[in-house]
Amino acid sequence: MLQDLENHFSELEKKILQLQKSYKNLTEEFSELNVEHGELKKKYDEERRKNQVLAEEQKNIKLYSAISGNPEHNKLMKNHINRLVKEIDFCIAQLQNSGL
Repeated sequence: MLQDLENHFSELEKKILQLQKSYKNLTEEFSELNVEHGELKKKYDEERRKNQVLAEEQKNIKLYSAISGNPEHNKLMKNHINRLVKEIDFCIAQLQNSGL
């Protein structure tokens, strides 16, 4: 009976040591994955900013092309001018409402 208890305790001790080792490995792996996640997030944010800059550049190129008389982009130019006119009208209306 005493021998059986000793065997059970020995097995439990082995399992506890194995669980501790697994826990340590998992926490190390978690830390590594956390670092990798941070790096990937930084890369993603950087690529996103680059994409926004490129999209803005593309928009400007189309606008310049429309200004230079490229018939392909005339509609874009008209829309841009209409947007600016609406914005100016809105500003004028705000100035009139404020009494200036």
